[in-house]
Amino acid sequence: MTDFKTIRIDEVSVGDALAALDIEVTTALVVGGAIATRDYEPVHHNKAAAQAAGLPDVFMNILTSQALMTRFATDWSGPEASVRSIDLQLGAPNLPGMVMTVTGEITAVDSKTGIVDIAINGENNIWGMHMHGTVQLKLPGED
Repeated sequence: MTDFKTIRIDEVSVGDALAALDIEVTTALVVGGAIATRDYEPVHHNKAAAQAAGLPDVFMNILTSQALMTRFATDWSGPEASVRSIDLQLGAPNLPGMVMTVTGEITAVDSKTGIVDIAINGENNIWGMHMHGTVQLKLPGED
């Protein structure tokens, strides 16, 4: 079993960069994310529908992008942190066969409340910026 460490508010500073994460965009990820979020829009699970809409294949829905953004932040923070807010803007679609690289940087730290803001970007290797935004977390204080 792996022990997960939680980042404490006194361990972070504005400007700290989070380690980049590469996510392979697969058909299973796109379709599974759409189904898991009850998004039955055909362009997220039917290739012919996506092609009729002008794209070469099914494409990721916003809730899957939001989940991946949140996962990136909480994988970094550890299990004792809590998500306070998510602000996400979409850009280029993510399609199967692409790789999205997610990066992040601490943009605000409030030592009194334990609140930290993380600017997060996700760029795919074909069309560039897929998502950008901010995840706000509450981190625990000193032990």
